[in-house]
Amino acid sequence: MDMTGWHAPSAARPRGVTILGSTGSVGQSTVDLIARDPDSYRVEALVAGNSVEALAEQARRLRARMAVVANEQRYRALKDALVGTSIEAAAGPAAVIEAAARPAEWVMAAVVGFAGLESTLVAARRGAMVALANKEALVCAGRLLIGAIEESGGALLPVDSEHNAIFQVLEPRHRHAIDRLILTASGGPFRNWALADMAEATPEQALAHPNWDMGAKISIDSATMMNKGLELIEAHLLFGMPAEQIEIVVHPQSVIHSMVAYRDGSVLAQLGTPDMRVPISHALGWPSRIDSPAERLDFTTLAPLTFERPDSGRFPSLRLAREALALGGFAPTVLNAANEVAVAEFLARRIGFLDIARVVEEVLATSTLSSERVESVQQVQAADREARSRAEKAVKGRLLSN
Repeated sequence: MDMTGWHAPSAARPRGVTILGSTGSVGQSTVDLIARDPDSYRVEALVAGNSVEALAEQARRLRARMAVVANEQRYRALKDALVGTSIEAAAGPAAVIEAAARPAEWVMAAVVGFAGLESTLVAARRGAMVALANKEALVCAGRLLIGAIEESGGALLPVDSEHNAIFQVLEPRHRHAIDRLILTASGGPFRNWALADMAEATPEQALAHPNWDMGAKISIDSATMMNKGLELIEAHLLFGMPAEQIEIVVHPQSVIHSMVAYRDGSVLAQLGTPDMRVPISHALGWPSRIDSPAERLDFTTLAPLTFERPDSGRFPSLRLAREALALGGFAPTVLNAANEVAVAEFLARRIGFLDIARVVEEVLATSTLSSERVESVQQVQAADREARSRAEKAVKGRLLSN
């Protein structure tokens, strides 16, 4: 990626930043990193969904110019929480878009799910460095997002640990010599569970990730391995690699975050502790590197590193993601929308764990959407709405049959 025009954050030249999704797990880690070196950053805006108290505390701590809560009904509470400060308070979807449009050089896109798409595109279109933690935005509208970055002269910096790892070790001048990309997966909490036990799994068990501390939605995606399916689609879009040259390997220790294999037999890997502050700090300091408080790897005390093939029989989400990528067009949007609905229904205890993939498969198989080219956000939004409606009907069908 061309680094022309970008400078490292410093007290002499503070980097303007906006955090979309500041109270989520990735947002909190980003806030933590900025708070450790506040003179090197100027916080333009912080955006949260509902968590007014946490948002107000962050805004005060980082001396943000603007704080936005997406839920309009929480505006008064936010306004009251910021009394005595000069921080501008705002609420609602339009305010979220306004925050993304403000002149921050660097934008963390960490709003969970499809809801983060529009604000991410706004930041991309104005030429910001977009640190992308919202995988759904890329899965649903990848061509639009990448096209916006290219047209505006911005930069797309992957924050997912796997794609950040590839970003760090992929040598652009040797792109022609890449044999394959290797995405690592922890396997989640059910890696060794029998299928019958997985059928009875509770939300609490699915949320108990063995390595990473993440939000609810991504934790469930890790348990179903849909997160790895979405990351497969992301890797294809980010790095221009055909699906057949993207491999997924289960690596339970989460020390190697992903690898790039070259035609000469060399394999380059990025390693680190399972702490999201590692990839976030890489994106936050790019094109330079900054200090991170993450624990350092001690190779003398590491447990043995093991690898295994993913079991697509117990984790059908991997197959479904490959099918959606092969179909192209709006199929990835349908995949994502159905998954978001199914995950929410599982967390609400209305369907079982294995029903998540079954709902997604049913919606993907019966969707009337063609694989035509994605050309506008409006098209993507319409496809998302239709898929959600179909997923809700699929869930009701399961409830009636039980």
